[in-house]
Amino acid sequence: MTITASSPLTRKLSTFVALSDAELAVLERLHQRRRSFAAGRDIVHQGQSDQAAYILSAGWVCSYKIQPDGTRQIVDFQIPGDFLGLRSVLLRTSDHSFEPIVNIQAAEVLAGDLLEAFAKMPRLATAILWAASRDEAMVVEHLVGLGRRDADTRLAHFLLELGARLALVGLGNKAGYDCPLTQYHLADALGLSAVHVNRVLRQLRENGLLTFRDGRVSYDDHDRLMEFAEFDSLYLDQSGPLLK
Repeated sequence: MTITASSPLTRKLSTFVALSDAELAVLERLHQRRRSFAAGRDIVHQGQSDQAAYILSAGWVCSYKIQPDGTRQIVDFQIPGDFLGLRSVLLRTSDHSFEPIVNIQAAEVLAGDLLEAFAKMPRLATAILWAASRDEAMVVEHLVGLGRRDADTRLAHFLLELGARLALVGLGNKAGYDCPLTQYHLADALGLSAVHVNRVLRQLRENGLLTFRDGRVSYDDHDRLMEFAEFDSLYLDQSGPLLK
């Protein structure tokens, strides 16, 4: 078995399609340019052109946009198994930046290699399109959260979503998950202040729903937390392979 056969990306794509040996071999080739990146140094800059994409294999990354006044809006967090900068391979410039939150490992994927893989393996291309569509669905859900959920349910929903995403690649379960995010990261992602995030986390803990301490999110009552956040994971499309 190759390393890629049990990689986070393979686990993720296997939710959509049962990958063949030939498709796994193509994924293995896409992982050939393995690189390490230090925390805090952008992999891709907003406005950068001629950029490769990356497959994140270990660590966490945030994608963000800088506003004209210098403030930062975090668009999302990337976890193992996610693509970084997939749109910047197909578009002329990257519309946002990617910054490692911790030291990470990622495979660099050149545009030509990705397009060749798509041409040779259309089912694999469809699976990657599914992953990109799923990412878009999460952005839509985040917009709903910013516009319609109060701070308590917004944060609870977001932490449940992260947990579901991590469970898909074997990095989380109904007990919880390791999480390197700070309250400042959560604030920038959820349109709150760090003080407000701290207050909400304290309320969730005191209500026996969730504890976020020492880099670990622990579900104190997963079912009740799901009910509180009105969390329906249908938009994450993790029910099982659609293509055999």
